[in-house]
Amino acid sequence: MNFLPATPPSKGLQWSGKTDRGHVRPNNEDAFIGLQFDAREVHHLGAIGEGQTGHLDFVFAVSDGMGGAKAGEHASRIAVQKITALLPRSYRQAAIGLDAGFEDVLDELFGDVHAELARLGRCYEECSGMETTLTLCWFTPGRMYFGHIGDSRVYQLSAQGGPIRQLTHDDTHVGWLRRTGKINEWEARTHPRRNVLQKALGGGNQFVSPQMGAVTYESGDIFLLCTDGLVDGLEDALLTENLRHPELTEPNANAARRLVEESLSKSGRDNTTALVIRVI
Repeated sequence: MNFLPATPPSKGLQWSGKTDRGHVRPNNEDAFIGLQFDAREVHHLGAIGEGQTGHLDFVFAVSDGMGGAKAGEHASRIAVQKITALLPRSYRQAAIGLDAGFEDVLDELFGDVHAELARLGRCYEECSGMETTLTLCWFTPGRMYFGHIGDSRVYQLSAQGGPIRQLTHDDTHVGWLRRTGKINEWEARTHPRRNVLQKALGGGNQFVSPQMGAVTYESGDIFLLCTDGLVDGLEDALLTENLRHPELTEPNANAARRLVEESLSKSGRDNTTALVIRVI
């Protein structure tokens, strides 16, 4: 007799999101989104809230746009809008163990965003060359799937202790130097070419090859999605310290706002965005 794989027990998620244009930039080219969805409907989440993964999936994403005038701002918003249109069609593919299915879905999503940005760049002079990063986390019962391109990041902080772990790879030469041990964290943070992207959606990029992966999670785990402006002000040790702060375990605690404010107090040279998801 064949049995369907057991559905993992549902977990609660608490989330908060915050974005700020920083102290230097005239406008905010970052964007973030939170959605709760099934095969029939999708709900936009507020900047702070709580929910259960039992009957609905959750997706959280950040994007950092680039381009002249307000093209970068437009590019980042296109990225998050495409998520709303596509992911509900793919509800539960991954939750029932179809790991290959989630890769197909995310590959289509990133391809759609890239194609739309490229089309607009060809049709409108003011949109020429616009690009965006896109980094997202898709929560199903017991498993989180992620997709990523650019230099925004996903981190995981385990309930078991230890330092914060970066799940995504920065699509920069400096990021490669850091991953391969050729430079340390401080050297990577101060490198003059740390923000020069090798991959992004839109612009003159011909191919889209996002990083994709999946991790399990348990109660007490914390996930952080952020744009590069946040880590310009906060190194990994300070991210860990702030996310483990006792005040942030209180109901309705706004962990994202705390991180953004801390980062702005130390830097603020770039748009700064954080999304924090705590598993309860």
